[in-house]
Amino acid sequence: MIDTRLESRTATLAASLASANQELTYLALHDNLTKLPNRLLLEDRLNQAIQGARRTHIPFSVLFLDLDGFKTVNDAFGHHVGDLLLAEVAARIRSVIRASDALARIGGDEFVLLADFGEPTSAANLADKLVRTVSRQYRIAEQEIRISVSIGIAIYDNFAQERQELLRNADAAMYHAKSLGRRGYCFFEASMNAHAHEYLQLLEELRSAVEQQELVLHYQPKFDAITASLVGVEALLRWQHLVRGLLAPDQFIPIAEKSGLIVSLGEWVLDEACRQMAEWRALGHSGWSVAVNLSPLQFAHTGLIQLVRDVLTRYSIEPRYLTLEVTESTAMQDPTASLVILQKLNDMGVKISIDDLGTGYSSLLYLKRLPATELKIDRGFVRDLAPGTEDAAIVSAIVALGQTPNLSIVAEGIETRAQQEF
Repeated sequence: MIDTRLESRTATLAASLASANQELTYLALHDNLTKLPNRLLLEDRLNQAIQGARRTHIPFSVLFLDLDGFKTVNDAFGHHVGDLLLAEVAARIRSVIRASDALARIGGDEFVLLADFGEPTSAANLADKLVRTVSRQYRIAEQEIRISVSIGIAIYDNFAQERQELLRNADAAMYHAKSLGRRGYCFFEASMNAHAHEYLQLLEELRSAVEQQELVLHYQPKFDAITASLVGVEALLRWQHLVRGLLAPDQFIPIAEKSGLIVSLGEWVLDEACRQMAEWRALGHSGWSVAVNLSPLQFAHTGLIQLVRDVLTRYSIEPRYLTLEVTESTAMQDPTASLVILQKLNDMGVKISIDDLGTGYSSLLYLKRLPATELKIDRGFVRDLAPGTEDAAIVSAIVALGQTPNLSIVAEGIETRAQQEF
């Protein structure tokens, strides 16, 4: 009887131990959030796929997926909503792929898919379907959310390649897809590796640029066209790189926008511009104002209103001496939401400028509803300004548009007497 009981207990313990080991193995090889295989299991499956391809000489495809705008969702709605979004994205991807395809989440908002076909056409069709599926609107925690995905494709048809090189190639193609405007896919080409390396290196250097005090603001003066008196300035961001020298915004702002780093850069610009303005006002320039550009990501950030309020309080600046510039395309992307944000800023007393006016495709009916105090004419219309030209007609129309609701008009890039007189 004792032997029987011991055997029974031993069997029960062995079964419990086997179950626990099985669960631990699963947890070690799968992502807890999406229940997808993790990087460790992906590497094993990728090694098996490579061995099979070398044996049969049948190629396969690796698709590297990275979500566009995920960091903004996390910042705006919190990590809880971000986690729910990742789980929903994983479910959508699974709904598109076949049972024979292997999908893994390798960290953050990155996924890797192994597909057992090596024809570029089939890989492209799958990538296109994934882009359309992932980019559909989400409804999560009572929030309407839109993101997209960039996909890099590397085909394993060079049977001497190793796993890490294959993943690097797919990753480089993904970064190239992002550089072309996101929400799309690219096949790997050899030249992309150097581009991806340059992109990542510049991104890492940009992350530390604030701490290293490499960022600087230049100030473009704003003059009254009639009296030629200085009425304010516009803050322009530059990067004084220790090795590359002085970098203009077009050399690093696109990287900051793609990575989400633009939000923290924008916070620094607003703080530094207001600090400088407080210093100038203390020197007696009490009538000057400062204009600061808002990026689309910063404009949509939930902390924007509180950030502006805190900075103005910190430097004891009256809100009417701060102008926030929003591009026409940003304001018109979601007119209803833009109206709410701009109205809050306007109620605070901050001035609103609609930048790059005339370069987008906005509705004047929507534009008229926005609580703007200033319209800004893009320098592209000013550069070749001459009576009787198309540019002159557009500039005249914008000036007339601004005069109706009594808005201020700012023209960028006035460099000649004739432009000023016009």
